[in-house]
Amino acid sequence: MFGGAAVPANSPHLRKSGSRTVVYDHDEYEVENGVEEGLLYPLEANDSRGGTTPMSASAIMPSPVLLWRLKVLFFLIWGFICCKIGWDSVMRMSADKRELFLYEAFLYFNPLLLSALMVWLWGINLWVFAQGGVNYAKIFDLDLNHLSHREIWKCATWMTIIVPTSMTAYIYLYSRGEVSYAASQPVLLYAAIVVVLIFPFDIFYFSSRYYFLRTLWRILFPLQAISFSDFFLADILTSMVKVFSDLERSVCRMVHRQVATIAWLEADSVCGSHSVAIPLVLVLPYLFRLNQCLRQYKDTGEKSCLLNALKYSTAVPVIFLSALKYHVFPDKWTNFYRPLWLLSSVVNSSYSFYWDVTRDWDLGGFTRIFKFSKPHVFSHMLHGRRWVYFWVIGSNLILRCTWTYKLSAHLRHNHLTVFTIAALEIFRRFQWIFFRVENEWIEMNSKSHIQLSPGDVSSDEEKLLHSIN
Repeated sequence: MFGGAAVPANSPHLRKSGSRTVVYDHDEYEVENGVEEGLLYPLEANDSRGGTTPMSASAIMPSPVLLWRLKVLFFLIWGFICCKIGWDSVMRMSADKRELFLYEAFLYFNPLLLSALMVWLWGINLWVFAQGGVNYAKIFDLDLNHLSHREIWKCATWMTIIVPTSMTAYIYLYSRGEVSYAASQPVLLYAAIVVVLIFPFDIFYFSSRYYFLRTLWRILFPLQAISFSDFFLADILTSMVKVFSDLERSVCRMVHRQVATIAWLEADSVCGSHSVAIPLVLVLPYLFRLNQCLRQYKDTGEKSCLLNALKYSTAVPVIFLSALKYHVFPDKWTNFYRPLWLLSSVVNSSYSFYWDVTRDWDLGGFTRIFKFSKPHVFSHMLHGRRWVYFWVIGSNLILRCTWTYKLSAHLRHNHLTVFTIAALEIFRRFQWIFFRVENEWIEMNSKSHIQLSPGDVSSDEEKLLHSIN
């Protein structure tokens, strides 16, 4: 997620934002801002003797602009074909069977679609950081081979192509009675993803995969000092509990051979709604983040770490009180447990919203909104505009409440509503990343300035540092 393919020497991540990219090659062409001005490479028609030179292979290659347009065209054609095949296949099914099948197909492919959405938005985060001059590689302690936003978007593109294609094949085969072949589609897809992640050879962005898996291991077992990337990824995982919940149910059906069946609808099914594994999976990301906060308190002794741990602990009663609906009588749930669930939801939403604004973003008292007479250091980005703060604070409050509502295990059958809320939560996290990384970047710069005393640098060096910062 953070590291990856090799970056060329003129990468925007290794130079000042806005500078010009120049490729020093006498046989090629000059590129400005990564986009060619013509559709074809210029040809050297005359040599020093006035003659002609043979046309090289690179001279007849189309420009990246044309290739990009062709890729977009093929992508749209592919999307239309998938929608057409999927719609015709669904219409072949009987009306009573159609809804149940679509719900099952949704559970298999929904977590992968949400993951693809998160990767697309993460690429946008990196692009904005690169444009704004935020050294995110330093913040996340990445090496020079980290993935840029272009490589991130390339991965997201492949995810966006492969997952819907597999889903279309699943629907197509099932509608024509090929149940066994249809059941193999999600199994092969999940197996392929696992193989790509753990592939031990230096292909498929090996350094990125290793960095991602190593960070996950540090989240599962916080036996060392917690770095920024550790709790940053753990925070993102708390916004993707819907993905983990559906993954658990999908893998459970694959193991028990319930793919492309309706056996999981039975209440006593091991993968049914009464399964205790569902609330356990929902609560795991919050427990991981809770352990990280306790580890930070052990290392630093700061009481704010305990307050942060308390914030994550407020999500536990929301999840388990909701799960009790499947294990108690309806009257008892309505009269006793539901009011407790509502109260715990309000506490969790309010506490989380307060922590986002005052601690993660350092917007205590909304000082940046009402004190714009002195522009902020990041005013050249969107952060310096007042409407951005009003929007992100208001939307964060609303989406915090809706996400707490989604943590309710008794809503798991409202799949379209749950998918919408899960996608909105990923969008909220996408907004949160901008201000959280900005705040961390400001703190890093402040610490570096404190460490440099006036006697350590000359007047000329001090002016240079001031102009750079």
